[in-house]
Amino acid sequence: MKKAFPQKIIVIVGPTSSGKSDLAVIVAQKIKGEIVSADSRQVYKGMDIGTGKITKKEMHGIPHHLINVASPKQKYSVAKYKREAEKAIRSIVNRGNIPIVCGGTGFYIQAIVDDIVFPEVKSNSNLRKKLSKLSPEELFLELKKIDENRAQKIDPHNPHRLIRAIEIATELGSVPPVKSKTQNNYEILQIGIKTDDDILKERIHQRLLARLRRGMTKEVKNLNEGGVSWKRMTELGLEYKFVSSFLKSEISKKEMVEQLNTAIWQYAKRQKTWFKKDKRIKWFSREEKEKIEKEIENFLFPKSPKNTTD
Repeated sequence: MKKAFPQKIIVIVGPTSSGKSDLAVIVAQKIKGEIVSADSRQVYKGMDIGTGKITKKEMHGIPHHLINVASPKQKYSVAKYKREAEKAIRSIVNRGNIPIVCGGTGFYIQAIVDDIVFPEVKSNSNLRKKLSKLSPEELFLELKKIDENRAQKIDPHNPHRLIRAIEIATELGSVPPVKSKTQNNYEILQIGIKTDDDILKERIHQRLLARLRRGMTKEVKNLNEGGVSWKRMTELGLEYKFVSSFLKSEISKKEMVEQLNTAIWQYAKRQKTWFKKDKRIKWFSREEKEKIEKEIENFLFPKSPKNTTD
């Protein structure tokens, strides 16, 4: 295959259970690509089953970056993700390969695609300690008091981002609007995987049952025994939050499955809403692999326009 211009990046996005990871591997095999994960929980070690991490077998020898790079005991920021992802992208380009950024964490994707410049505000340990005692609902109301504009654009269910937003707003008076550099270093093609809601709901449900069979409950128990607090599990959300509640006998197994299934579907809807706002994304169904491959080929190897005469 012809060699592509090295500073082009392919981005593959979509909601959970849409088949992003499988598609990214197929694409990487065809274009000599390497994959940079854009998942805010797959960065953590030991969180394999609950986050649906791609297995070594499923990677088919394709290098994957930004997976298992942090301890779940510590919070991993989007600013740190951007630094590490850019480092991985540069190394991939230097090897003459094509970076494929793949994931469902919208803010991580946006940080790369729009080359976001993050405000330099140091963490305030005293403020964080105080805020950590509040529920997501209370944090959201607190942020709304000091910066209503930011509150309208943030995920009200994410305590980590709410605390950081309050921290920045407290320091600067408000959270500055997201800024991008005037020129991105890369040319980017974004591919979105669209899935019918009924099909996606069923995939989410079946995937959840499969994770439970694989030992997701034991994974959460092992993390707790390894020093990840129940409170931290709640912050990590979804599977880790609801399985923790089950292990603490706060809910039954049936309630855990039902509530978790609903929470994952709600998360998938938020992902779809986030990505739909970006009109640069080109949407395809999982079955339209030939169309996706054609789109990528035209992006990597554009045909020169024919010379015309007046």
